[in-house]
Amino acid sequence: MVVAAAAGAFVWLQRTEPPWWARLWYPLRYAEIVRGHAAHYRLNPALLAAVIESESKFDATARSSAGAVGLMQLTPTTAEGIAQYTGGHGFRVSDLTNPEINVRYGAWYLRHLLDKYHDERTALAAYNAGQQNVDRWLQAHEAIQFPETRAYVDRVERLKSIYRRTYGPQLGLTG
Repeated sequence: MVVAAAAGAFVWLQRTEPPWWARLWYPLRYAEIVRGHAAHYRLNPALLAAVIESESKFDATARSSAGAVGLMQLTPTTAEGIAQYTGGHGFRVSDLTNPEINVRYGAWYLRHLLDKYHDERTALAAYNAGQQNVDRWLQAHEAIQFPETRAYVDRVERLKSIYRRTYGPQLGLTG
């Protein structure tokens, strides 16, 4: 009976996600960096935090099997291109474990995708699956073709709501 009650309470908390519960499961680290780059690149800071949570769970040293690095899981090739485009000099892969640099590059890239696609869900799909895949899907008038990318987009959108509700004041969001 105790196990059933605990399981029921856990499920209820997962669904209702009061702020104290959300803080346990979805911490916010680097709030100043997130807030600053969100403002600079005209991004919703809750969206930026949600992408970071989805990509790395706010682990600045995270590395993927595909070679992506850091908070926003940028590949060295993508990051080097962003560095060159934005006037960066002497790019090194180790730069990607620096939260300031990683979030700056990731925020720039996310803004680029939002400007290109004019739709948040499409931009998030491109962030996850790559622009070539998304361009091909759009040209063929198809929805997102990768189940993992659909799940990624849904997760980021859900996390954006959680971060807005839970950390709004820390992210500079009002009302």
